[in-house]
Amino acid sequence: MLFSSLTFLFFFLPPVLILYFAVPFRGKNLVLLLSSLFFYFCGGPVYTLLLLFSILSAYVHGLLIDRFRRRAKLFVASSIIISLLLLGFFKYADFTIANVNALLGCNLPLLNLVLPIGISFYTFQTLSYTIDVYRGRAAAQRSLIKLSTYVALFPQLIAGPIVRYTTVEAELSYRKHTLSDAAYGAGRFVLGLAKKVLIANLLGEFCVQFRSSSQPSVLYYWLYAIAFALQIYFDFSGYSDMAIGLGRIFGFHFLENFNYPFIARSVTDFWRRWHISLGTWFRDYVYIPLGGNRVNKLRWVFNIALVWFLTGLWHGASWNFALWGLYFALFLALEKLFLLRLLNRLPRALSHLYLLFVVLISFVIFNAESLAQCGNDLSAMFGLSNLPFTSSDTLYALRSNAVLFAVAVVGCLPLLCRLYERLQPKKAGLALRLLSPLALCVLLLVCTAYLIDGGFNPFLYFRF
Repeated sequence: MLFSSLTFLFFFLPPVLILYFAVPFRGKNLVLLLSSLFFYFCGGPVYTLLLLFSILSAYVHGLLIDRFRRRAKLFVASSIIISLLLLGFFKYADFTIANVNALLGCNLPLLNLVLPIGISFYTFQTLSYTIDVYRGRAAAQRSLIKLSTYVALFPQLIAGPIVRYTTVEAELSYRKHTLSDAAYGAGRFVLGLAKKVLIANLLGEFCVQFRSSSQPSVLYYWLYAIAFALQIYFDFSGYSDMAIGLGRIFGFHFLENFNYPFIARSVTDFWRRWHISLGTWFRDYVYIPLGGNRVNKLRWVFNIALVWFLTGLWHGASWNFALWGLYFALFLALEKLFLLRLLNRLPRALSHLYLLFVVLISFVIFNAESLAQCGNDLSAMFGLSNLPFTSSDTLYALRSNAVLFAVAVVGCLPLLCRLYERLQPKKAGLALRLLSPLALCVLLLVCTAYLIDGGFNPFLYFRF
């Protein structure tokens, strides 16, 4: 069930909200838990049992770690192994078999497993819980309902952001519900929905149109790279906005997951702004335990390469994702060694162009269905495929989507947000506060009309 679906908007969410606010506080977690399990059941009935097993494993291991401190290392290792085995089996078994067949000339049959929705996200959440209990940063949760609510909470269950247990630990036991929080959450949800439905979906249609074109060109490939980079930003940041907004309505304060990444001037800064919950998770639970940058230079480079290789594979069981991760590892290492000093001396426009170039290439690698397609796309972008610079298809697509590209570019920058903040203290602020709810209602109606009329509504991060 997609957030950007009529089923969720008008048949799932309203009764959940009514029931949630109708029951006393002691029953709110149970309402959220049952609603979340039903939400997940609609998307993967069989794999709901896998989710419940993951929750039960984290619950039992948390109690064992807390109760038997002398053997805590054994129990946290058991928790990590079980979680990673489940993730590895369902996500990487066929990938491993296919590579063994290719390497050794075997003919082992593939398992053809369906990837459980959200397994990459909730696995990382259960891992962070047991590790934090082991480190003494969180108390073991005695209530199975509260821990289950944390892991299965439907706003962030399917595609994040990756919410740490320590972020919501106190709010699982007590949280305030205010009209201002509910209004903020509703507004944030509608804005995220608009990002997804009115921008990401249309950019996705452009990418589909590009792949089916009979007159490709160098310029068309670059337009595709720009379109996909913007699509995945609006798709995932829009989902994060919806998750954060829903969380606020229910009294939870999730951390931000995006912070205008395209205004960055370096890859280092880009990854402080893009998918923040994933980057900080790998930093705290993999990079720092490996020694981080407190080791010799060779080991430090190895740490960066390993972390980003794993980050790439986390996104999917394919070599193009691994290459994508190592690609970023290369630039991050180079920046930390000497490039950052050079970038800081360059004019802002040049350092910003460097970042955009690196990111556009990265998402071409990311979206390729194979290494061969990745090579073909990059060759075409740099004029190595005997393609014309432009074509009639290219010019038609550019004219037809010029407004969309302009809106997307403006939307990924903080210009409108800063303008709104500057007008707030002035006389126009009162008019803005009065018109904002009306504007959000109109935006919701437009999104609804598009969902009724349109059929193209994928969510990219479901496949991860």
